[in-house]
Amino acid sequence: FLLSGSGAMLAVMPQRLGRVIDRARTLEARLLGGSADEKILHAQLATLSRRAKMVSRAITLCTTTALLVCAVIAVLFLGASLGFDASVAVALLFIVAMLAFFVGLLIFLREILLATASLRIGPR
Repeated sequence: FLLSGSGAMLAVMPQRLGRVIDRARTLEARLLGGSADEKILHAQLATLSRRAKMVSRAITLCTTTALLVCAVIAVLFLGASLGFDASVAVALLFIVAMLAFFVGLLIFLREILLATASLRIGPR
């Protein structure tokens, strides 16, 4: 369950990062084109940079979650195959995986809130 949840998040986050990067490239092209709104463009680029860093951290944490869940499965399998008690290792790995997923989702939520706070619809 946790592996599919982190996998689903990993399917969404890179798309979001791609959109941020595409938007930043568009704004940079406008800036190089000599747009009159230089201050506004620089502010928007700074916001996009923060958003990209947040999404990147969230992707890293969700990937870490998936790797830790895989480690939990491997330790459970080895414990059953080799006949040793893996409960402490499994518990620790699972707790760390849940913490990584929790923090990753919080960072992703912060990025979404930042994106909606800087959202501008319609003319100025």
